[in-house]
Amino acid sequence: MKKEDTPIGVFEALKATPTPVRYLLGGVLINQLGAFVQTFLVLYLTFRGMSAGAAGLALVAYSAGSVLGTMLGGEFTQRFGPRATIVAAMAGSAPLVAAISWLSGPGTLGPLLVVVGLAGLFTQAYRPAAAVLLSDLMPERYQVMAFSMMRIALNVGAALAPLIAAGLILVNWDLLFWIDGGTALVYALLAFALLPRKTVTQEEEGGPGDGDADETGTAGPSAATTTATATAETADGSRASSGYAAMLGDRKYLFYLAAVLLGSLTYAQGHIALPLELMEHDYPTSFYSTVLTVSSVVLITCELKITAYLSRLPKHVRVITGHLVEAVGLAVYALSSRSGAFTIAGAVLVVAGIMIAAPSMFAHPATFPATVKARYIGTMQAVGGAAGALAPLFGVYAWTRLGSSFWVLCGVVTALAGLLALAGVRQPREPEPAAGARAGTEGEPEVVGGAS
Repeated sequence: MKKEDTPIGVFEALKATPTPVRYLLGGVLINQLGAFVQTFLVLYLTFRGMSAGAAGLALVAYSAGSVLGTMLGGEFTQRFGPRATIVAAMAGSAPLVAAISWLSGPGTLGPLLVVVGLAGLFTQAYRPAAAVLLSDLMPERYQVMAFSMMRIALNVGAALAPLIAAGLILVNWDLLFWIDGGTALVYALLAFALLPRKTVTQEEEGGPGDGDADETGTAGPSAATTTATATAETADGSRASSGYAAMLGDRKYLFYLAAVLLGSLTYAQGHIALPLELMEHDYPTSFYSTVLTVSSVVLITCELKITAYLSRLPKHVRVITGHLVEAVGLAVYALSSRSGAFTIAGAVLVVAGIMIAAPSMFAHPATFPATVKARYIGTMQAVGGAAGALAPLFGVYAWTRLGSSFWVLCGVVTALAGLLALAGVRQPREPEPAAGARAGTEGEPEVVGGAS
């Protein structure tokens, strides 16, 4: 049995992880441990005396900056490389985040909105660069496992950050932003000192990316995408224009982006509409905390193992299965009025679906050629950010009108996202060679049959 056909083990993947990737993931974790702005910005500003409307406007500015930041991060990564982008983004984020505490007084709303928007832009600009660096440095066999590791680093940080914030608030609210800026600066210094200046892809000067196939041997981006890229480059000579022209001309990738948008929109309702649902049925606040804790523990402890176990399945099978499992979990939330056990069961099913589908969904843009990869990753992350910004509007509006039936709608939308994802990531089988080609011709090697 070939190594490529054997299941991937968790310890095998960890052992195969290059040292620069370990540094990268460590930096992601450190930065996420201090990521307090988006979670606590509204609470902080209202504590400092601003109106709820002004605080909400600041959060909108941060979200808008985040969406733009991921797009610009992809573009800067393509032009200047991932290491330089991470260093610049984190070094720029640090003073901006720290300055929020000095601009939260009366009469400073205008400058505050500018600083908060720029903070969102710089803070999120590192993510496409980190994803590109991860895909360039990790061996092809472990690509999806690598993105699962990055998700775990982000989720561990997201789970622990509120606990750290709770302690800091007891001392001084301003510490939230000083520590947040400090962790960004630490990440910038670590990236400057420890991450490679050039990746394999950069050294090959725009050759095909390492991720043209996933660990199951399934082909990466379609030939049409590569052709579109080449055509656009020939037409105008602009590498930036070619990348986005290829993206807009790639119907499969547009299906994938639509799946990201819809899937992110419904997944976020576990943090937006679910608390409203539980309050409606008189559950204590501690019960919602229990649901979040169960979800976090299951996700952090099980994702790598599940990703390894499912590694032999084709990407499209993992993607559609995960979305359908998540869809069932969201629909189960509609039964929360009957028993809290249904809420817990729904949360576990939602997390199970995420663990099955998300690593492959997260890794998919990294399978594209090096000439467009960073832009594809940045666009995917921008779409996810836009979904996060729209999710509260969608969730609150629909839930207040549909009540518990809202969760059935979420299940249907998630299932639709799964079908779009299936259409977006599934690659056609290569045609079987003709009999004459199999036999070969004089002086030419025999042609081997197509890969699955």
